[in-house]
Amino acid sequence: MLINTSNTKEIDFTKCELIPAIVQDKYTGVVLMQGFMNYEALEKTLACNMVTFYSRSKKRLWTKGESSDNYLIVKEIHTDCDFDSILILAEPKGPTCHLGSQSCFENAKPDLAFIAQLNRVISKRKKDDPNESYTASLFAKDISRSAQKVGEEGVEVALAAVKQNIDELNNESADLIYHLLVLLQHSKTDISQVVQVLEQRHK
Repeated sequence: MLINTSNTKEIDFTKCELIPAIVQDKYTGVVLMQGFMNYEALEKTLACNMVTFYSRSKKRLWTKGESSDNYLIVKEIHTDCDFDSILILAEPKGPTCHLGSQSCFENAKPDLAFIAQLNRVISKRKKDDPNESYTASLFAKDISRSAQKVGEEGVEVALAAVKQNIDELNNESADLIYHLLVLLQHSKTDISQVVQVLEQRHK
């Protein structure tokens, strides 16, 4: 976990007793919720590794998930340039919103957020019954099967592009991306590692 304590120590709670704290899904980039923290809430968040706010209605510290078990596990904490607000990258354990949705801003999702969500679903399906889950059946077979599927779907994507059939191109591309995610995990790596390579090349 990356906690930039040198930055958090710069926050002047005497200037503003409560500061806004925005929580973002570490893996999908989805903004999950926003609350407020005082000094004690920040200290408890750092100590227990679970997002803890100061509840203005309850007038006490409140750890998200204390009654629902839908905790927000802290992965990174960042402050803004003026040290008067906090961005927390977290791993949600269950839905964040009290209405049962993934986010309190349910309709505000990055376009590519589902790729990361799908990648996590694939990871969870590894131990499922291969007779009931196509994903689990791929992991149960030799890696050559997943490699073969990526090759087949890659050819289908190319053919659809040449034919200028956009619907077919979109569908075949979806198949290719899914099977590539499976192959990467089957190979003990991950799409995040591929993104890091792209970022490094961009630099």
